Amino acid sequence: MRGFKLTALVVSLSFVALFCFAPSVFGQAKPVSLNYTTHMPAKHGLTIMATEWGKEIEKRTQGKVKFTVMSGGTLLSADKAYDGIVKGIADVGLAVPGFTKGRFPLSEVLDLPLGYKSATAATRLANIYYNKFKPKEFGEVQVMYVHAHGPGVLHSKKAVSKLEDLKGMKIRCTGLSAKVAAAIGGTPVAMPVGESYDALSRGVVDASFASMEAAQGWKWAEVTKFIIESSAIGYTTSFFIVMNKRIWNSLDPETQKIIEKVNEEWIGREAEDWEKMEKAGKDYALKMGVKVTPLSKEEDEKAGKAVKPLLDDYVALMKKSGLPGDEVLRYCQDELKKLQ
Repeated sequence: MRGFKLTALVVSLSFVALFCFAPSVFGQAKPVSLNYTTHMPAKHGLTIMATEWGKEIEKRTQGKVKFTVMSGGTLLSADKAYDGIVKGIADVGLAVPGFTKGRFPLSEVLDLPLGYKSATAATRLANIYYNKFKPKEFGEVQVMYVHAHGPGVLHSKKAVSKLEDLKGMKIRCTGLSAKVAAAIGGTPVAMPVGESYDALSRGVVDASFASMEAAQGWKWAEVTKFIIESSAIGYTTSFFIVMNKRIWNSLDPETQKIIEKVNEEWIGREAEDWEKMEKAGKDYALKMGVKVTPLSKEEDEKAGKAVKPLLDDYVALMKKSGLPGDEVLRYCQDELKKLQ
């Protein structure tokens, strides 16, 4: 009987020790599993970066937070991503202000033809802008970080050596690039990037605006013959990585700090990745026989003058809306000079 009591005591103490000193078995909260929506294809560089971002957070939180990346718009289309994240259809993901024109008025400054020369400068400026002004238009979500592509170029089926060549050309574009297309004499055709390949292939449009990366990332080099560069235009498209507000607030402070730290690191990594994708896009285009040519100095200056009114229109519209557009534009122009 004494042996039985001793055994029972040992077993009891073992259970006490297990509960007290093995929280990893019984005390760990269930991992938070989140879905990440993006309209980019599964093999696109941005989708790969999104996946690596999620894995890095999972690693640093020791598995407390896990992400499943839903690519190719399978969960939410590009123009529905932001609202879908706000409503909780997706927990986090890629939202592009340019796909919902007028929804993020102040932040449209980032996509203006400010004369961007690199994805690095565009990405750095986008984050500097957001951290400086914290625009209320993103108040429904928790912004993780922002990135942006290099200077937009014209991927065309037809040769273009002067602005007059653009008259009558149907140019696929989104957001503010539509205004750029119209300003330089083209006919803008609003269209999601996912439909662009077929549209170019079938001649529905004659050209499309995007960065050099699209030649490979969206395979446009297969259905175009020319890429026209204009340093005077130099517009970009900003990409905001945002998280559902309720989800963010449900995370403990330690986890939030870890995610914020990863976000800071990913700004630089996204910029580097964009630079690699831009180069790869140009190399792929040349390999496919696409002719890459810059506008002549004279024509480039004409293009710069043609898009200048877009900056004035932005300031006027912001003033009408009671937003500090003049201050924001001047700030971004000054900061961009420091970055380039």
